[in-house]
Amino acid sequence: MAQLPNSLEARDKAFQLHSYADARRQEDDGALVIEKGEGIYVEDLSGKRYIEGMAGLWSVAVGFGEKRLVETAARQMEKLPYYHTFTYKSHGPSIELAEKLIGMAPVPMSKVYFTNSGSEANDTAIKLIWYRSNALGQPERKKIISRVKGYHGVTIASASLTGLPNNHRSFDLPIPQVLHTTSPHYRTSKKDGESEADFARRCAQDLEDMILAEGPETIAAFFAEPVMGAGGVIVPPDGYWEAVQPVLKKYGILFVADEVICGFGRTGNMFGTQTYNLQPDIMTLSKALSSSYQPISALLINDTVYQPIADESHKIGVLGHGYTGSGHPVAAAVALENLKIIEERDLVGNVRHVAPLFQKRLAALAENPLVIETRGIGLIGAAELSHEALAETPGALGGKANAAFLENGLISRNMGDAMAFCPPLIITEAQVNDVFDIAEKSLKAVADSL
Repeated sequence: MAQLPNSLEARDKAFQLHSYADARRQEDDGALVIEKGEGIYVEDLSGKRYIEGMAGLWSVAVGFGEKRLVETAARQMEKLPYYHTFTYKSHGPSIELAEKLIGMAPVPMSKVYFTNSGSEANDTAIKLIWYRSNALGQPERKKIISRVKGYHGVTIASASLTGLPNNHRSFDLPIPQVLHTTSPHYRTSKKDGESEADFARRCAQDLEDMILAEGPETIAAFFAEPVMGAGGVIVPPDGYWEAVQPVLKKYGILFVADEVICGFGRTGNMFGTQTYNLQPDIMTLSKALSSSYQPISALLINDTVYQPIADESHKIGVLGHGYTGSGHPVAAAVALENLKIIEERDLVGNVRHVAPLFQKRLAALAENPLVIETRGIGLIGAAELSHEALAETPGALGGKANAAFLENGLISRNMGDAMAFCPPLIITEAQVNDVFDIAEKSLKAVADSL
């Protein structure tokens, strides 16, 4: 993460220039400060314009500067700027959004629980799953399985689900109840001579072997993204979900689909759950739920999950969990309007329209000698660079590419040496070409420099 200039003198100079972007060019550890945004573009304090190729952090579905969302927030601020959802209290926007999400759910869901971020949603899911196990008289059923390279957040529990070493190092994570099974990344996890179909079946077998080794009666849930995001945009191999889901059903293990990145159109359907024909018991949502104009997230839970929790809380007299901002009226109102825009403008249809070109241009990046693999679906993808061939430290080549992209006016994100692409869902075919024209130019410059 970029930081502000270290010295007070450098900071003062930056303020005098009215631009950390200018300071960034003069200080090795300066910050890029974004001042405004419109459509798929953002602009820094020096006036330089960038294509936001990551939709912020995988999130701004409707683009920047959407006046309908600004106006909705202002109206709600005037009417009811804040209220909570504790002690049998609620408000219109929260109720309407809950009803909307239940109606949109791709599989039968019973209730919605609002939180403020994807991390909080997944953290809360773990707490509710543990609560349910106790309610069912199964106190030993507390272990959670996620996957190597998966990403589920940064709270203590959700960071434990996350299967990335740098999210664990020096944090004393993961916690003991969380286990990690095989990453579904075929190129890096396959065995010699193993076909993609055989690899998918082995992933399912590895999962079952872990369940049996730990004891099926101790496993509460399996967390997974339909398509892995921050772990490098890892698209599951053909047959993966068809092999994995029966294992979960066989042992009565809850399935939590983390739709924080995939939800609301990214994969070419409203949910990644639809793209891969998943049958989750819980779905966690955030990011494109409000296009991140306001912090909000949600859990959708089915009746199998809900009823034991309801019975236990009735017995105790309270469900001792909640956040001050859960279902915040401004955030809920903005999310409702955001979902209306996605539907009215058929942004899922736009994803399907531009995705073939997006994936074609992404695949063409493999012509660059630095690129060892491209992968993607819908309007999400990654081009992975080969640090091994150049004896580069892992992540260093991705950092160089990221800097070249930025210099040429494209904001991407390197997860190690994988360059990610995840633009706003409003992007046009002409703008897709602009994205990859810059990417090609930047990667060529990096290759030439090496």
